[in-house]
Amino acid sequence: MSDPTTIGRLYGRRQGHKLRAGQAGLVEVLLPQISVPEGALDSRALFGDDRPLQLEIGFGAGEHLAGQAKLHSGHGLIGCEPFINGVVGALQHIQAEDIKNVRLHMGDALDVLARLPDASLDRVYLLHPDPWPKARHAKRRFMNPGPLDRIATKLKPGGEFRFGTDHPVYLRWALMQMNRRSDFAWEVSGPQDFLTRPADWPETRYERKARRLGHEVWYFRYIRN
Repeated sequence: MSDPTTIGRLYGRRQGHKLRAGQAGLVEVLLPQISVPEGALDSRALFGDDRPLQLEIGFGAGEHLAGQAKLHSGHGLIGCEPFINGVVGALQHIQAEDIKNVRLHMGDALDVLARLPDASLDRVYLLHPDPWPKARHAKRRFMNPGPLDRIATKLKPGGEFRFGTDHPVYLRWALMQMNRRSDFAWEVSGPQDFLTRPADWPETRYERKARRLGHEVWYFRYIRN
């Protein structure tokens, strides 16, 4: 993929440490029960009713996904994560907290976005994505025109796109990309809006780690025009 406006695979390796027996069991038993199905997707295909939908791109270990699922029990949460260890983390939350309104896709979020109807999502989350900090890797960042066009198409008018990062290079890149767009309005009135985590924004382990390392964390909310 040489053009940053195109869409391709935006991640690297898929697995880290070897799974323990209990983790492997979750993958074998629970994951098939709540996996995003093949084919065209909508709320009925995913949850059997017409509930609102939210989608998280790269949910890490699932803390935020599980938290939002509990905050929005009447919504359906779709989590996309290519890494098996992250998927296991989400499965552990889902099992331990008896969460029923989550579906998981172990793979590229762009695949799921492509199969959803236009204007079908109430929210999209992109939290602490891989920054690909070297300039030659900028085309692999999710915050590029192609993926952002897809998000804009799938969000309802008035729907919300949330983005968070602690990486200054990615921060500057993301602001540059979003400031070029007319299809999103930045919900901001002052620095407190992007320096303070909103109450309905569950903390992730990546955010906690960033703060332990002394990094600043930034939070952004964009509304689909």
